[in-house]
Amino acid sequence: MENAPLVQPKTISELLLGKRLSSNKSKVSQIFGILRAMIVEIRMLPGQQISELEVAEILHTSKTPVREALIRLEDAGLVNIVPKRGTFVTPIRIDRYLEACFIRVNLEIGAVRKAARRSLSASGAFCERLDANLSQQEDAIERDDYRAFFELDEDFHRALYELAGVPGVWWTAKGVQADVDRVRHLKTQNNIRRGPEIIRQHRSIRDAVCAGNPAEAEATLLAHIGGLGSEIETLSRQPGLLEHIEKLNAAVKRPQLLRA
Repeated sequence: MENAPLVQPKTISELLLGKRLSSNKSKVSQIFGILRAMIVEIRMLPGQQISELEVAEILHTSKTPVREALIRLEDAGLVNIVPKRGTFVTPIRIDRYLEACFIRVNLEIGAVRKAARRSLSASGAFCERLDANLSQQEDAIERDDYRAFFELDEDFHRALYELAGVPGVWWTAKGVQADVDRVRHLKTQNNIRRGPEIIRQHRSIRDAVCAGNPAEAEATLLAHIGGLGSEIETLSRQPGLLEHIEKLNAAVKRPQLLRA
């Protein structure tokens, strides 16, 4: 596999061009979401500095919500706030990625089993929601729109936690998934794409959950996201991806990205 070439990072001004904050939503949440997406989608590279003042000026807000959003990003493991130096995007760490995979699979096993037990007493609207989501996933793959597919994938899994009656656990899992999301986007950039296979696996999970079969729901989920051992094996078969991650992390050493 030929890994994707590194690109010169865009400035904060370039990345935030055209972005506007809504007056009807939390500024902190909006800024957090905008910056998180840019980091996760590798539009901001590891080591790149994020200027609190620059973000505030471009988004026409004060520094306070920007500072709070950056603190949330640090809690999510996506930035390091260095006193008297600034805020920098963190490197992608494989050990942190594998830990997040472990957390996710164990939380989601519990969620799908509980969702399957509850599905028989739930309204049919829930399975209709999953069906609609799967149709949209197929459409996104046909359009080769992997950004839309990524969002639909997220919605599919979030819906399982909601049916299980533990929507807050989804956000607990999501809070440690930063490197999982970054690696997923890197896989797409390196043409490691399993869209049709993922949709088939999603459909199997949907069928098991909606049939009220907890054991089958767990089995289909594990076939989809795998355990820690299978993820390590998958990474070992993708040396180009690991090399790409190493090159991205080398950006931490670039002087222009670590200016005080």
